[in-house]
Amino acid sequence: MASIDNEERLRCSSPTCGYVYWNNPTPVVAAIVECEDGVVLARNKSWPEGMFSIITGFLEKGETPEHCAVREVKEELDLDGIVKQFVGYYCFFEMNQLILAFHVRGSGTIELGEELAEYKLVPKDKLRPWAFGTGLAVRDWLETNKPS
Repeated sequence: MASIDNEERLRCSSPTCGYVYWNNPTPVVAAIVECEDGVVLARNKSWPEGMFSIITGFLEKGETPEHCAVREVKEELDLDGIVKQFVGYYCFFEMNQLILAFHVRGSGTIELGEELAEYKLVPKDKLRPWAFGTGLAVRDWLETNKPS
């Protein structure tokens, strides 16, 4: 351990090694996928029954957040996606993540990827945000996309 920038941080103990473990947040991209019949909510195979969220994935090296959103929609739902809008960024301290959320218009027929157990389509007027993580992005998206 060493005090760096007034924080105790893990670092290599060898005097010739300058490695410091910063433990910075991991960038995660979230996609609010809107299709003809509603917004896609999915359940990861590792989650309990009844727990659904929007599509998320880790930003990869050399990838833009927009490309990540479209890639994750293709990998997880087999839909072609078009980024329509950046929704916002959200600190998810519990998982040490920074979420970058996008509204993505999806087209095609949903075929679940290997990480997902099930999905449901929720009409936009029935979609309700949850109070943490990606739910905050859903809240903001619904607020800025109210019918006129």
